[in-house]
Amino acid sequence: QEKDRKMTEFWLISAPGEKTCQQTWEKLHAATTRNNNLSTNSKFNIPDLKVGTLDVLVGLSDELAKLDAFVESVVKKVAQYMADVLEDSKDKVQENLLANGGKVLSTTSLDAVPFLFILKGVNQIDNDLKARASAYNNLKGNLQNLERKNAGSLLTRSLADIVKKEDFVLDSEYLVTLLVIVPKLNYNDWVKQYETLAEMVVPRSSNVLFEDQDSYLCNVTLFRKAVDDFKHKAREYKFLVRDFQYNEEEMKADKEEMNRLSTDKKKQFGPLVRWLKVNFSEAFIAWIHVKALRVFVESVLRYGLPVNFQAMLLQPNKKTMKKLREVLYDLYKHLDSSAAAIIDATMDIPGLNLSQQEYYPYVYYKIDCNLLEFK
Repeated sequence: QEKDRKMTEFWLISAPGEKTCQQTWEKLHAATTRNNNLSTNSKFNIPDLKVGTLDVLVGLSDELAKLDAFVESVVKKVAQYMADVLEDSKDKVQENLLANGGKVLSTTSLDAVPFLFILKGVNQIDNDLKARASAYNNLKGNLQNLERKNAGSLLTRSLADIVKKEDFVLDSEYLVTLLVIVPKLNYNDWVKQYETLAEMVVPRSSNVLFEDQDSYLCNVTLFRKAVDDFKHKAREYKFLVRDFQYNEEEMKADKEEMNRLSTDKKKQFGPLVRWLKVNFSEAFIAWIHVKALRVFVESVLRYGLPVNFQAMLLQPNKKTMKKLREVLYDLYKHLDSSAAAIIDATMDIPGLNLSQQEYYPYVYYKIDCNLLEFK
């Protein structure tokens, strides 16, 4: 029940330090817990970063927005591919990812990681994922094609794993064994008719070798020169002669190929899942670093210098999100007038561009941990 109330969504917000930043934190915590636990909160400590000029910060704000979108897309790709590889129920995968994500999000402080370092690292993960996914998907696709050949209806499936050497007359100059698909509804007709469908059919040479839902696979032996005549006549009775020649070498090669692919897939599976888990965590941490940088830049742009703000991480309860928004608005609505005093209204501050994103009087970024596209 507690799990149902929690969102897989976090709100990263910041507000100016009052007498102290601790006081800002206590005020928020009291306001959100007093009202029926609207959210689970923790401090989000951002390292002291060098502050450039206002112009540099505005430019950085734009760059960070792009980086945020890129890193999020990589985090989602890794998560989605983990779901594909595990071929498991989506909720199990989500839990697996959230266990990681939850741990990362509860980290109370972040190192000051250079912007380019994040970009380089996440680019590497993105490129590695493409290469690994391509190799594994090729293997999986080839294996599925072979498996498909060995499944399906008797009209199309491979017969290599069904028939045996003793089902055929082999190496005879005059005789040949054919394989015939006989619909179950017409089986009695087959038993009555097959010996007379053409001249020179060997009496009592037909057996049922296999059956699927609709049909039987039967063999029948006859003289080579009667084959065309037999096929033609069989068609009238809805008996279909399969185009098949018994070739032990070919069948053995198919089986070996299938075993090889299956073994390769098993060998690659473990290391691939480990790589996905590790790199999901890496990409996720990078994503949180980008959010932290955005909060820092946005807070300096909004609240001015010297740097004095408290960043806080909230996990809203599902049913009371609207109420939580109201409580936050009441706490911080006074910031709107002080923000206006710091910022020249003609400046294009991304966080204050109303058409671009949701605007609140406090700095706000959403971290959406619902990382799978549910199909």
